[in-house]
Amino acid sequence: MRGPVRRAAVLPVGAGLAVAAALLLIGTVTDGSASAPRTASAPTSGTSAPASGTSAATPTPTPAAAARTIAVTSASGASVAAPQARPPAPALTGTDLDGNPISLAAFRGEVVVLNVWGSWCAPCRAEADDLALLSGEVRGAGVRFLGINTRDRDRDAARSFVRAHGLDFPSLHDPTGALLLRFPPEVLNPQTIPSTLVVDREGRVAVAIGGAVSAGRLKPLIDRVAAEG
Repeated sequence: MRGPVRRAAVLPVGAGLAVAAALLLIGTVTDGSASAPRTASAPTSGTSAPASGTSAATPTPTPAAAARTIAVTSASGASVAAPQARPPAPALTGTDLDGNPISLAAFRGEVVVLNVWGSWCAPCRAEADDLALLSGEVRGAGVRFLGINTRDRDRDAARSFVRAHGLDFPSLHDPTGALLLRFPPEVLNPQTIPSTLVVDREGRVAVAIGGAVSAGRLKPLIDRVAAEG
């Protein structure tokens, strides 16, 4: 025996159109709320939103913040820092390898190439001949070299190194590495020997190099700082 036949409900044409329109409206609202982009949150207290059609201005870094932007890098990636990004070199005073008093301040007004080296350091030996030649080439442009001989407790070993490589520039004797600790670590890592810094005529560090450097890499950087006048 056949079960009861279910008949589909038939709505009047007008009612069907009304239901369809209602369903379409509900779907549009639901889809729109799910996909609509979120609006930016209101600015916090003390700030103001930019005017319509304009963009917010990028704040200019303060000199204190800019001074921390220089960072030591290898010779291959070294560059001259912008003047506002150059931290002042610390005061360096002491005696040279012959016991004579010497200081970085005595070179103020000239560009100074500070080279940290030790007679025990193989990379220092690799770069020393280049530095000896370069120091003579750039002297006429108002550039002076000053070494920091570090962790050589025996001055005789350091003096033998100087003679072997023909270094005619003076070096501060820093047997304990104390002078290196006067620099910010982002400018001079006391564990990286050799290191080379270029100090501009106003006593600011313009170039910071960790590791050995060649004359070909260093001279263009020196020339740029020297050309600042």
